[in-house]
Amino acid sequence: MSGGVDSSVAALLLKEQGYDVEGAYMKNWINEDDILGDCPWQQDIEDAAAVADTLGIPFRVVNLMKEYRERIVDYLLDGYQSGITPNPDVMCNREIKFGVFLDYARQQGFDQVATGHYARLETTETGSAILEGADKNKDQTYFLALMKPDQVARARFPIGHLEKPELRAMAQKAALPNADKKDSQGICFIGNIKMQDFLREYVPDNPGPIIRADDDQTLGEHKGLHYFTIGQRKGIGIPSNSDHKNYVVVGKDQARNALLISFEAQSAPGLYASSCRVSQLSFIGDPIPTESRIEVKVRYRDPRVLATYSLDDDNSAEIVFDEPQRALALGQVIAFYQGERLLGGGIYTRIDPTNGGTT
Repeated sequence: MSGGVDSSVAALLLKEQGYDVEGAYMKNWINEDDILGDCPWQQDIEDAAAVADTLGIPFRVVNLMKEYRERIVDYLLDGYQSGITPNPDVMCNREIKFGVFLDYARQQGFDQVATGHYARLETTETGSAILEGADKNKDQTYFLALMKPDQVARARFPIGHLEKPELRAMAQKAALPNADKKDSQGICFIGNIKMQDFLREYVPDNPGPIIRADDDQTLGEHKGLHYFTIGQRKGIGIPSNSDHKNYVVVGKDQARNALLISFEAQSAPGLYASSCRVSQLSFIGDPIPTESRIEVKVRYRDPRVLATYSLDDDNSAEIVFDEPQRALALGQVIAFYQGERLLGGGIYTRIDPTNGGTT
């Protein structure tokens, strides 16, 4: 129970269904004098405890700060320092919520861990399957793409069949004290601080040239490649000096420590990808057969798109998109689907631009 309304209604529904439920708050990152960030953990704990009291269920706080630092924060910082764009939300689900925390719950005698994710579970002949949430604007299956089958078997997603307004109404009807609490944004341990400020605290600046990818002309200087993401339009610091044209980040040249930019267009070098290599493959159920036609989400907010999946022999696969995809970033997660069913996912290790070459 995070203190938010989604996990609170998840607990409410499980209680109504007759399960033996206990609420738990994961303490991952605390705003102490030597730790940067503004996670409103104390208020969240109070809200979660108040909901548990309203529901008449036990409540505990589980300290996972050490594990979170080792498995998520270090992964985040190491990724940015090496020039990739990590996805801590996906890793948190696999490594913390359904990793360390699930292990803790099992040791304490519990059978399953339930969360407030907008996703649905379906029982099949081969095990549990994950389906997109009924509320497509809130669907969070992308963030579950790297879960393992044994984790899925121990997971519960009680609110996946609900639309958000319906969930709010349930919370209000049950007089939950956080029924009208606003949804939290971003990653808790970063809180109200910008990602750039967080990185600036832990990753040293490493200035280098900003180069126009089209003609290799140096246009300025950046403070560090880790401050930028592929497809970024704002905050580059280079004016276009042209009406109705804006620069966009199209690549990072690690060898030259150079930020590559171009004007926004489908022909911009490196901005659109026709295919990619994906490694660290993970599957919810059976592995996807090679040469399969599947759908993929290249990032969280993007719709599913058609692609061809070709398996290699080293736990990696080639993904060829039916239509070029914009601003893919090394280190990010791609999720595999068959209709609404989540098949698994992997991590981008190579991006093949539409205009040739490799990023």
